[in-house]
Amino acid sequence: MEKSIGMLDHYNVSTRKLRETVQFYEDVLGFENGPRPAFNFPGAWLYSSGHPVLHLNDISQTDKEQRPDSGVIDHVAFGSRGFEAMKRHLTSKGVSYRTNQVPNSTRWQIFLRDPNNVEIELNFETKNEITS
Repeated sequence: MEKSIGMLDHYNVSTRKLRETVQFYEDVLGFENGPRPAFNFPGAWLYSSGHPVLHLNDISQTDKEQRPDSGVIDHVAFGSRGFEAMKRHLTSKGVSYRTNQVPNSTRWQIFLRDPNNVEIELNFETKNEITS
């Protein structure tokens, strides 16, 4: 059998701000707080397009250190649609962001940070989008 690595399954964030983090991903990115196995520690699984892409571990009742940044992970990226609509949405939510155009392409990016200071990159292939 040949080896193959597929798409990103999920990423995991340890947080002392579980409720705030769940609310951010629901309100800002439209994720859904969904089913999670009965682990022996609190947390949440947030779903995008029916897949649990973000696993949260609530460390608020532990002495485990929460890093002030994302550690060695620089950012997490998602393929996205609706570049202009997303900018309007983020502005309406009061979420700071920055945009970037990938050189020599029609790809635009939006960068923002979650309540745990994890950087999120949203990628938009704008040539596929209808502008209004």
